[in-house]
Amino acid sequence: MEPVTKKPFGTVDGRTVDLYRLSNASGSSAEITNYGGIVVSLSVPDRKGRMDDIVLGFDSIGEYIEKSPHFGCITGRFANRIARGRFTLDGKNYQLATNHGANHLHGGMVGFDKRVWKAEAVNGSNPALKLSYVSPDGEEGYPGTLETEVTYTLTSDNDLRIDYLATTDMPTIVNLTNHSYFNLAGHDNVNAETMLRHELTIVAERYTPIDEASIPLGQLAEVEGTPLDFHTPAAVGKHINDDHPQLKNADGYDHNYVLKTGKDKRLIHAATVYEAGSGRVMEVHTTEPGVQLYTGNSLNAMRGKNGKSYQRRSALCLETQGYPDSPNHPDFPSTILRPGETYTQTTIYAFGTR
Repeated sequence: MEPVTKKPFGTVDGRTVDLYRLSNASGSSAEITNYGGIVVSLSVPDRKGRMDDIVLGFDSIGEYIEKSPHFGCITGRFANRIARGRFTLDGKNYQLATNHGANHLHGGMVGFDKRVWKAEAVNGSNPALKLSYVSPDGEEGYPGTLETEVTYTLTSDNDLRIDYLATTDMPTIVNLTNHSYFNLAGHDNVNAETMLRHELTIVAERYTPIDEASIPLGQLAEVEGTPLDFHTPAAVGKHINDDHPQLKNADGYDHNYVLKTGKDKRLIHAATVYEAGSGRVMEVHTTEPGVQLYTGNSLNAMRGKNGKSYQRRSALCLETQGYPDSPNHPDFPSTILRPGETYTQTTIYAFGTR
């Protein structure tokens, strides 16, 4: 089998969209479309060597266009939320699209998740797909022309590596991530029961508390002594229904955790997920200062791949990122990109068993 193959996946606004399949020698595979850079499927072995798809998604491009809650996509220019869609940069005020109540979410009305990217297959021992997109000055309200590349690589060790790169011709803000919804029990077993029993570790002692609209309050709070503490392994569902204001604000977990990354942008271990039924383990490594835990609180009997019904809290996301609303909080790590600089980010989802 060729390491990278492609087939037609439909059209968007008259443009052809393809579905690329990356395969390694062990039989693992990732299917990615150049519409939104969406990871449509990701198949890795369980403890008995059986392959199964572990991400949520749809069978057709039309479903992604019509109803997707950001399944598997690249979100940008700015992942997560910006309060009221407003920020100030170098003394100039900018107004972005407001597409989540009064706030800006995941890049706006037509973010990077809804764009057709240029694709280049890279065949080799570690098959890869390089995607590129040029976002013009003013798109969704953002300043500057942003040239972006995202490369997905499936390694021989069953790692899905995502490398991001962006440059600009004007000062702007950038915060990119992948928004895959995972359930390590396998696609046939996607439900709230299996997701909530996933054992989760997040290597973070603090998080950014949010208000009722999921906008950060601007402070860093300790996780110790709260239901947001995953510093030691715990089932996702152990405290998800606790009577705690932060869980009520998000209707579950939808919080940014503070990671101990430095300015050298080195890869660090951010999180580990273990599903006992299948034995699958997912480790998340990143160069980013934060990781957003989202527990699919808004899923509601959505029809997904193979007719599967995706119920509330049937999958989780671990979105590596800069902090949400960081342009409005000077104490948060900067997400500003200036001409002559290069935005880089690497995240690795590494899979194994125990």
